[in-house]
Amino acid sequence: MKQRNLAALLASLGLGLVLVATAYADNQTQSSATTTTTTTTVKTDKTVTKKTKLHAKVKGTLPVKPETAPEHIQVQHILIGFKGSVPGKDITRTKDEADKLAHKLLQELRDGADFDEYVKKYTADAAPGIYGMANNGVTPAQGEYPRGGMVPAFGNVGFVLSVGNIDVAEYDAKASPYGWHIIKRVK
Repeated sequence: MKQRNLAALLASLGLGLVLVATAYADNQTQSSATTTTTTTTVKTDKTVTKKTKLHAKVKGTLPVKPETAPEHIQVQHILIGFKGSVPGKDITRTKDEADKLAHKLLQELRDGADFDEYVKKYTADAAPGIYGMANNGVTPAQGEYPRGGMVPAFGNVGFVLSVGNIDVAEYDAKASPYGWHIIKRVK
């Protein structure tokens, strides 16, 4: 009702209002969104038209499970280790500090930070940290690892992400013994 009254008032003033809302919805995930507004004023003979666009910016790349389990994937990851977790690496942070850092970086990456730059800056693995994997029961292609040949958490996260999505494999002494893996599926 209020919208009709507003439209009638604008029409009586010779103004037209076009409102375009763009939003992203995914029934499998939830995310917080911010909104920006762009207003353009167009003047013609006796009419002034204002066009306002509301753009919903969906933050990040929350995990979305693929419709079918992929046979082959390629992921890029950032390993956040802690003192003694990565052989040959002199990491001084505590396990608690690594946990906090991993989740801070995950949020920043979901907010749009450059994954490649974060790999270079933060990983305890070799950059660029890109690995191909074949799912269980699938013969690995050249250059790929069998899923069972990687730490379990790596495949457990990588194979349930859709391309472009980012998530974290939490530290676990058996499933992810080197620390936290922030994983982005790239193919």
